[in-house]
Amino acid sequence: EVERKLMLFNSLPFLLFFPIVTFGYFLLKNRWRWAWLLAASCFFYMFFRPIYILILALTIVIDYFAGILIEGSVGQRRKIWLLLSLVTNIGFLAFFKYFNFASENLAWFTHAIGIDWTPPLLDFVLPIGLSFHTFQAMSYTVEVYRGNQPAERHFGIYSLYVMFYPQLVAGPIERPQNLLGQLRTEHRFNYSSMVSGLQLMLWGFFKKIVIADRLGVLVDQVFDHPGRYHGLAILLAFYAFAFQIFCDFSGYSDIAIGSAETMGIRLMRNFDRPYLATSLSEFWRRWHISLSTWFKDYVYIQLGGNRVARWKNYRNLMIVFLLSGLWHGARWTFVFWGFIHGFGLIVEHFAKGVSGIRLPKRIAWFITFHLVVVAWVYFRASSLTSAHVLLGSLFALDLDLSRLFLDLGAVGTGRFDLLMSFGFVVVLELLHRFQNRTAVRPWLAERPAWIRWSLYYATIGAILVFGKLGSDQFIYFQF
Repeated sequence: EVERKLMLFNSLPFLLFFPIVTFGYFLLKNRWRWAWLLAASCFFYMFFRPIYILILALTIVIDYFAGILIEGSVGQRRKIWLLLSLVTNIGFLAFFKYFNFASENLAWFTHAIGIDWTPPLLDFVLPIGLSFHTFQAMSYTVEVYRGNQPAERHFGIYSLYVMFYPQLVAGPIERPQNLLGQLRTEHRFNYSSMVSGLQLMLWGFFKKIVIADRLGVLVDQVFDHPGRYHGLAILLAFYAFAFQIFCDFSGYSDIAIGSAETMGIRLMRNFDRPYLATSLSEFWRRWHISLSTWFKDYVYIQLGGNRVARWKNYRNLMIVFLLSGLWHGARWTFVFWGFIHGFGLIVEHFAKGVSGIRLPKRIAWFITFHLVVVAWVYFRASSLTSAHVLLGSLFALDLDLSRLFLDLGAVGTGRFDLLMSFGFVVVLELLHRFQNRTAVRPWLAERPAWIRWSLYYATIGAILVFGKLGSDQFIYFQF
């Protein structure tokens, strides 16, 4: 029911919505464009559950006035208005996302100590994109408090900053310094920006529909039925999920950034070939960049960052990644996923700073990639027990290919489908290595028109022929 009510980027409603909104934007005079985009963004969000827009409206009103009051106050009053804004935003996030999680754990604790009491559970659907627009709203009031951003007096422009439809549901999590000014600026139709944006959107659709959704068939069956499959099938599912979540989320980001770029609005880059990283530190400079920099600027540095004693720096790293895990979802699997990354970074910092260990680049890449893959098992598994069952199967790895294909047949993935899915992953990673030497879109712009259009048609053809059409929900929509 929830998925049918979402205006997914990979759905027919969006294919109608996008050109209407984009060309309507250019047909209007600049003084009306904010209203057009805000109305479109409200429609986009209300496609899910109309009533939830009231939550957004309330936080927008509070943060709008909080920004003005912060800027106009001095001394302790500035901090009071900031705290009012932060408490409101975090309060809504905690209530909708963590109330039931807290109740369930409190019930476990009371039963463990012999108290027969069950806290209440609430029956509601998590508002779509709550974690993303909450963090974006908080960055505004924090930056106003720090003096890095003047308070926005135009209520409509500020509302659009929070609700801008391309990145409303799953980011990138923008800063006011980058986005607010662009929402005021008059953007004339620019052919290069339109082409560049459409190219990025097309690539995002390819990653989502052809790679992520096809890999999802194997991933869903194996992870949803731990203990049913064995050996290589589970190992392949681990690798498949690593690339599924990358192509799914970076595909969403490409479509979001590209759709904004067609109107001349530049959103921040959110992914930078993360699986080429040779350390966890580098991985987090390349993965979900808007979130990792948010935690760095507003949590890690505020705790002292690396300008404190070594053990306090390790503490700061662990706090950031435990919070990052909890941000992703109200489940212990996400917390443990954060713990793995936090502990891995502590070991990495210790190895470099104390022991002076430096591994060869290829070995460092191999270790980093597989540590990330193992952590993804906890991210995807429905429970810690399921994750342990799946990981335990690796110690009884069955190299019998006949058993592998038997398992894959039960999953619904044949040999050809399997080879094709991972073949596209190989193509993706070869392209990433090419990007290390050459910027692809400028390179493509220099090629003759027949080459460019051949690549466009080939990509569209691959989506239609090899893609898993059916509007599968984006993984990060649940956060």
